[in-house]
Amino acid sequence: MFNKTREQLGAAHRWVVKIGSAMITNEGHGLDNFSIDAWVAQMAELHRSGRELLLVTSGAVAEGMQRLGWPKRPVSLADLQAAAAVGQMGLVQAWESAFQRHGIRTAQILLTHEDASDRQRYLNVRNTLRTLLRLRVVPVINENDTVAFEEIRFGDNDTLGALVANLVEAELYVILTDQQGLYDKNPRQFPDARLISEGRAGDLALENMARGGAGSLGSGGMLTKLNAATKAARSGAFTLLAWGREADVLRRVATGEALGTLLRPSQSPVAARKQWLAVQLQVRGRLHLDAGAVRALRFAGKSLLPVGVTAIEGHFERGDLVACLDPNGVEAARGLVNCDTERALLLIGKTTRRIEELLGAIDDPELIHRDNLVVV
Repeated sequence: MFNKTREQLGAAHRWVVKIGSAMITNEGHGLDNFSIDAWVAQMAELHRSGRELLLVTSGAVAEGMQRLGWPKRPVSLADLQAAAAVGQMGLVQAWESAFQRHGIRTAQILLTHEDASDRQRYLNVRNTLRTLLRLRVVPVINENDTVAFEEIRFGDNDTLGALVANLVEAELYVILTDQQGLYDKNPRQFPDARLISEGRAGDLALENMARGGAGSLGSGGMLTKLNAATKAARSGAFTLLAWGREADVLRRVATGEALGTLLRPSQSPVAARKQWLAVQLQVRGRLHLDAGAVRALRFAGKSLLPVGVTAIEGHFERGDLVACLDPNGVEAARGLVNCDTERALLLIGKTTRRIEELLGAIDDPELIHRDNLVVV
């Protein structure tokens, strides 16, 4: 599946299309209805061809500022939420009107991370999205900025789009951005910057290009897109970064034209439950692992045993989500722990045999079972 051609991907049945606020609002100057109509005309063609489409849209705050006559983005959370509430009306109206002209029904979906962190709500969202697709309705999805606060925000709609791709097991995730794709260095500063046509989601070399430093892209925005591609790849989705103002961009992607930067998944899709674990923001504790334990999790698909844990941070109860850190302090995995902090402190660094000698037979020899653990 990793070697699909551009033509095969263009023919993919289920697409998630994410369009950022800079594109939709023409750099913050109000909704760009001309571009919205152009994108919708292309999506309508894809829809008529039998493809299933989900649209992730930004722009509510920017549109709200325009409607309220605010020249600068507000700082206070209350003002931001008010702007989002006002702007969301115009944003969804613009999309609905554009799709209606092509005889396509739409549905508004507003999400926060809290909807993903609760397992039942996560499944409900997935069922709703899949039902809408079955009914040939295009979901128009945005973060619910009117109620979200920092602890439950996705933080960017690139990440939200990746979650949607996971939820519906989309084959192709298209991010329309204000750049042609990923370059090996900042094209605004270096005329010889080279567009990277293809790469692997999760490739650290690509992330370093986007992270900053001499001769690099130096853009946090592109880094979030690469991170989103890594998340989307967990369900097997390919991610395409393309310039949103490229003429007929979606039509040309559908024909297999080599536009933008294509990021291929580097491993087989993970189980739906593990996709859910991977998107959680709030961890209750951190387990520091030795190099051997990291290898066992990452390359052998093993459970986490107490002997591989060197230290513990935080306070957690049985069933809480904890992060597993490698010897450099980088998160390597996360999962649902089988015991509370107090018991875990008694177990870490000890072999299963030694634990049984000290405590007798134990029901759960693993700190985290492989079925409840996902490598990140």
